[in-house]
Amino acid sequence: MEFPLNSSEPLIRAQGLGLEIAGRQLLRDITLQLQPAEIVTVIGPNGAGKTTLLRLLLGLTRPTSGKVQRRPGLRMGYMPQRLQIDATMPMTVGRFLQLGIEGVRVADALARVGAPHLAQARLADLSGGEMQRVLLARAAARKPQLLVLDEPTQGVDLGGQSEVYQLIAQLRDELQCGVLLVSHDLHLVMAATDRVLCVNQHICCHGHPEQVSRDPAYLELFGDKLAPYTHQHNHHHDLSGEVVDDCCDHSHGHAHDNHNHGGNSAQ
Repeated sequence: MEFPLNSSEPLIRAQGLGLEIAGRQLLRDITLQLQPAEIVTVIGPNGAGKTTLLRLLLGLTRPTSGKVQRRPGLRMGYMPQRLQIDATMPMTVGRFLQLGIEGVRVADALARVGAPHLAQARLADLSGGEMQRVLLARAAARKPQLLVLDEPTQGVDLGGQSEVYQLIAQLRDELQCGVLLVSHDLHLVMAATDRVLCVNQHICCHGHPEQVSRDPAYLELFGDKLAPYTHQHNHHHDLSGEVVDDCCDHSHGHAHDNHNHGGNSAQ
């Protein structure tokens, strides 16, 4: 379903979104908006419905309740959680990037993710980190308005995970696209995103990372697995998450009004 939007309106808007399969409620009452040029990260425990939510927003799965509205003509780039490659398949990275994408410049696509040397490499020979960069290059090759990434550091060693998140931020800045990603890398992602959605079949809490890391719903799910997110700056946020100019230092002890277990809205 599509509706007219101007450039300042959301890329995607979901209202009361739910999915039930064989009597099992996978997601319920999801309401959210994805804005241009922001990075939104979906976190939650295993089985919480994070990948299912991405599929609903992308239109790959039809919801059993609620609706998804997308900007007309919205260009989306999608990076799946994993890609199974037959070890005997001789396809090169360059050929893979060209499949289904008209006019893609392989050298430019790979340079964008810091991997220009991989053009002639066989897909089956790539390391985990190299494969993730190639998948990211393919997702970005369409110059999307919305980049959707499911576990973008899957198979990447710890040293390379921070680089991947830095790369995602660079792509957002270069393409001026929105980014929606699913991640388990709590320590890294809390410093690399604009907004967090904590999902466990519904939206438990949402907001700026420092807000979410102190929310009772977040702490109930993750406990002491993550030290509170902090960053140093000379401003603070009000309860809606907006930046408030200030000449003084603040400790960022936030009260939250975005925790809602009933009608869940993340806008």
